[in-house]
Amino acid sequence: MNRPLDSRQLLAFVTVVRCQSFTRAAKELHLTQSAISHSMRALERDVGCRLLERKGRRMELTEPGGHFLQKADQILREMEQARAELDTAAPISRMVSVA
Repeated sequence: MNRPLDSRQLLAFVTVVRCQSFTRAAKELHLTQSAISHSMRALERDVGCRLLERKGRRMELTEPGGHFLQKADQILREMEQARAELDTAAPISRMVSVA
């Protein structure tokens, strides 16, 4: 059975692509470069294909990576929208604890 995608890995992937650098993505996300690298390897292992080609300090999207980037962007936008809707819908009701 496939596990759901990890939102932190998706965010790291999208940020790496946008920044074109593991190091700059790490700084933006307040993580170490090593954490970003581990996250990308784990994401590629989870999806079963290479998403990024590393060429020294540069990286390029693979063909599957380009398709995955569109989906990852969409998923992250939908997650942001869901959070925004919750924030405006019932900010007080979320404060009630469930025992």
